[in-house]
Amino acid sequence: MSRILVTGAAGFIGSHVSHRLVDRGDEVVGLDSLNDYYSVQLKRDRLDRLMSKKGFTFEHLDLADEPGIKALFAKYKFDKVINLAAQAGVRYSLQNPQAYVSSNLVGFVNILEGCRHHNVQHLTYASSSSVYGANTTMPFSVHDNVDHPLSLYAASKKANELMAHTYSHLFQLPTTGLRFFTVYGPWGRPDMALFLFTKAILEGRPIDVFNHGKMRRDFTYIDDIVEGVIRTSDHTAQPNPDWTGAHPDPGTGGGPYRVYNIGNNEPVELMYLIETLEKCLGMTAVKNMLPMQMGDVPATYANVDDLIRDVGFKPATPIEVGIERFVKWYRDYHKV
Repeated sequence: MSRILVTGAAGFIGSHVSHRLVDRGDEVVGLDSLNDYYSVQLKRDRLDRLMSKKGFTFEHLDLADEPGIKALFAKYKFDKVINLAAQAGVRYSLQNPQAYVSSNLVGFVNILEGCRHHNVQHLTYASSSSVYGANTTMPFSVHDNVDHPLSLYAASKKANELMAHTYSHLFQLPTTGLRFFTVYGPWGRPDMALFLFTKAILEGRPIDVFNHGKMRRDFTYIDDIVEGVIRTSDHTAQPNPDWTGAHPDPGTGGGPYRVYNIGNNEPVELMYLIETLEKCLGMTAVKNMLPMQMGDVPATYANVDDLIRDVGFKPATPIEVGIERFVKWYRDYHKV
């Protein structure tokens, strides 16, 4: 049994990860600021399900609160940390850049410092497929250069990887970054496409379809993400003995530093997602076709070879199964 800090525990991925850890016998301290970027009630409802579980403790705290984070690490002496708290969203980063600096940069360095000074065995943290930015070579590989982000959100996630690399190098802190590819499923985020589409279709409103439906996304079901997070957390990052500054590999390091993609490895066109959703709902969507939005990328597709090799896992939930489960949850939760 380990004592594990899960940040963003009231969030979509964080709440699911916390459930799985507690169910297997770990002691979980869940941190969340419960900010109002989206429905605080949804976050509280996720938390309520966790609070009834033995082995879960909640701390209402902001990552950017340096004295608060210092006190948290001193109090609990964590074995491992899984950092899933962040200001999310590509489009919101165009409107409120300061939120990303506070949570994703200041907050992340507070976590790194806590891990460094309290001998945390392994820090696993959320990165994002958005770091691939202007890259067009598919599937995206962790060994590719990712120096051309297209949004401040993506830049903040790339910065997290660089910051983690520094701490792995200087202080031998094992860190693993996970580049998530379009996560969906029950208890999901209301600002994500599947949630927005479902709500609009059930209310008889048109849906906004960007890039005229030609977007392709590596939609990854929440259970697969959780499995990947926990397996990588259990698999402490190791130095790459073959790493060399003459040919620097972006996905590994001379220190205990790793980066992995977690994606379904099977991109789906947006129009197919909508068709599948229409079948599950038994309703047809009114589609408002629009050009691509600023900061968006036309396609994402994950190479997961390293994840398979190192932790023996590959996401595999078909989009049809995942959407059906999401729709069932959505109808139950919203009583529609």
